[in-house]
Amino acid sequence: MNTGKTYLITGGAGFIGSHLAEHLIRKGHRVTVIDDLSTGSEKNLSNILGHPAFTFIVSRVSDCPELEKLTAQSDVVFHLAAAVGVKLIIEKPLYSIRNNLQETDCILEHACKYKKTFLLASTSEVYGKSPSQSFDEADDLRIGNPHLSRWSYACSKLMDEFMAMASWREHGTPVVITRLFNIVGPRQSGRYGMVLPRFVQAALENKPLTVYGDGTQSRCFCHISDSLKAITQLVEGEPPLGVGEVFNVGTDSEISIADLARRVIALTGSKSEIEFIPYDKAYAPGFQDMMRRKPCLKKLQARTGFKPETALDQIILDIAQSLSPR
Repeated sequence: MNTGKTYLITGGAGFIGSHLAEHLIRKGHRVTVIDDLSTGSEKNLSNILGHPAFTFIVSRVSDCPELEKLTAQSDVVFHLAAAVGVKLIIEKPLYSIRNNLQETDCILEHACKYKKTFLLASTSEVYGKSPSQSFDEADDLRIGNPHLSRWSYACSKLMDEFMAMASWREHGTPVVITRLFNIVGPRQSGRYGMVLPRFVQAALENKPLTVYGDGTQSRCFCHISDSLKAITQLVEGEPPLGVGEVFNVGTDSEISIADLARRVIALTGSKSEIEFIPYDKAYAPGFQDMMRRKPCLKKLQARTGFKPETALDQIILDIAQSLSPR
């Protein structure tokens, strides 16, 4: 007798979603993925396609005719479907805003109706231009000027959070919100501006590693396998462990982007050089970056005991191995 749970993952053919689907299948659960393949790839799901406990539906969330039934049949909904990457957001801000808000509204309505545990994957981008040395979930948020499309993603994801929390407060929908900080690992594409796979790919080809700005901006990179432990723990239990709350998910080990480029070159044995390109040339005039993006993890650690285990060097080597010709 199968005692596993049933999970629905939107955006499940993407980097995080595909790893999450595999993780849950390995644990003996049933998983359905909905993804329109706009940024995801069926290849990401190759390890579980054909598994009797796995179902894959190619569709936008809001266009899926079975969405209400699938939500009703699920124990937990992981809502990961969203526009991804700074490059895509700057080039198609209206698409990004509509996609994030409409898809969340659609599936959250069903989760609310059937009182299903609903995890919203949000982003560290919502902290905007905060001057804090470490971002706390209770911090006030500072978003940039609406004339700069760069901030449209942060605003749309923040509205997703507001919708989810309103559903929890008004209707008792068991909602959990995770703000993800630079989750990285195999399968992540550099196509949409993701810095680490872009660096590793360039290094493997002995091409220049392009650093935007002066490279002093810093980030904290967390391996996908570590982040999945936190994400899945937060939806466990009745009610879920993280119900009605927001949690940072990532690591607080910080590195500048210039030093990251040097580390990638060293670990891959590359002959690449580093090129510095002004933000205005890389993106658009007036582009504003977050100079630091370091999470405070005290809340997550207190609730789950979470502790990232994978060091940055190992993360880089894992990505390099996944990108190397076979």
